[in-house]
Amino acid sequence: MKRIAITGNIGSGKTWVCALFERLGVPVFYSDTETKKLYALPEIKPIITQRLGDSCYDEQGQLNRAFLAQLIFHNDADRRFVEQTLYPKLTEWFSEWCKKQNAPYVLFESALIFEKKLEGLFDAVIMVSASDSTRIRRVTQRDHCDETVVRDRMKRQWAEKLKIDRSQYLILHDSDDDDDELMRQILHIDACIKDEI
Repeated sequence: MKRIAITGNIGSGKTWVCALFERLGVPVFYSDTETKKLYALPEIKPIITQRLGDSCYDEQGQLNRAFLAQLIFHNDADRRFVEQTLYPKLTEWFSEWCKKQNAPYVLFESALIFEKKLEGLFDAVIMVSASDSTRIRRVTQRDHCDETVVRDRMKRQWAEKLKIDRSQYLILHDSDDDDDELMRQILHIDACIKDEI
């Protein structure tokens, strides 16, 4: 079974692209969703609270996402600490998850494949790309925030060209109204991956 990473900067539409791959029967491991589960592990909670404080969790022991997001968004040292705490466990979970899948290949979805130097874990990387204007429009509508906030988030990710140059496959997703063209690209990549197996 091949392990393929799928990445794209904020607002690129990679979640929708993953949903279309799933329609083809391709299993997708959504790293953000799985990472949120890690915070609830008894071996992770005390590590987080010791460094970042009890306010990271509410009175019911649930993650205080807004508080944590504010902390790590404005403090690179705290962000690196959280990532170094969680990512080894995340990749371990992914390996266990892969063993349960029955497919020619699986996708690992993450915006930060290259930033976290994870590309070496995969047989190939698919990059989902969209113009800056499209990405800003999508995120401002989705998150109900202004353009300044989106541009600030965009600065924290690698430039698209750097990621495109390091990826084996590219999906252009600039239109929200042309799923036929998007599916054509996906089917082509699906065939290419399967041909290499």
